[in-house]
Amino acid sequence: MSNSTVGVGADDLVTGEAVALELPAAGVAIRALSGFLDLLVAGAALWIGLFVSSSMTENSDEAIIRIAMTLLLVVVTVALPTSLETLTRGRSVGKLATGLRTVRDDAGPIGFRHALTRALVGFVEIWALVGVPALVSAIVSNKGKRLGDYAAGTYVVRERVHMTLPPPPMMPLQLAAWAAGADIARLPDGLAMAVRQFLMRAPLLSPQSRATLGGQLHDEVVAYVSPLPPSGVHPEVVLAAVIADRRRRDTIRLERDAALRRRLIPADPIDSLP
Repeated sequence: MSNSTVGVGADDLVTGEAVALELPAAGVAIRALSGFLDLLVAGAALWIGLFVSSSMTENSDEAIIRIAMTLLLVVVTVALPTSLETLTRGRSVGKLATGLRTVRDDAGPIGFRHALTRALVGFVEIWALVGVPALVSAIVSNKGKRLGDYAAGTYVVRERVHMTLPPPPMMPLQLAAWAAGADIARLPDGLAMAVRQFLMRAPLLSPQSRATLGGQLHDEVVAYVSPLPPSGVHPEVVLAAVIADRRRRDTIRLERDAALRRRLIPADPIDSLP
């Protein structure tokens, strides 16, 4: 998981430590289904276009007919998918039906350049070579990338993800006042996740392992707080208090940053599209 997330948007999943989770890359099977649906749509558009162009060029010479057929092919295989993915931020008809979306390698929304590059390379690997290079590339790639994705710097993610995160630790009442006034620095992601996992698994551990691991994590965590928690408090209570208050503070910070971005950056009209 990348730790270079600049902000947390409406589509992001956030852990108890306010760490954004990337949407998972789409598998080969679901991508193949999406591509098949797109081919059906393109085939229907091509058939309609052939019918219309044949009617319009019925009495024209052969050169005009060839030009019309070439333009129709370019529109259906390049212009149409480019326009659709640009306007919908990476969603074709097949992707809309299967809950997929094309994003940049940094997980941001794609633009016209990315959509055009994918369509141009797709004409060769999907239409000209009947999809064989795209399939092989997607199988080999750990993110299911086809050649067009490599050229454009994109990959396809699943948006309809059913992910259940465990509830975050609640603030212990006996440490609420201390945590609210303490200086609690941001914990390293690895340490914060280790504490979360320990608090979830603690009832399943043996008493000796639970005490040893809890003490070790307590000693690591208190290095990031000042003043130290009251003496005599159980290590697990301290861990829960620190994680709960860090989550509260990070949530406030993320909401403040989002509000600032909304004030400084004008709304993108494309965001209102479905």
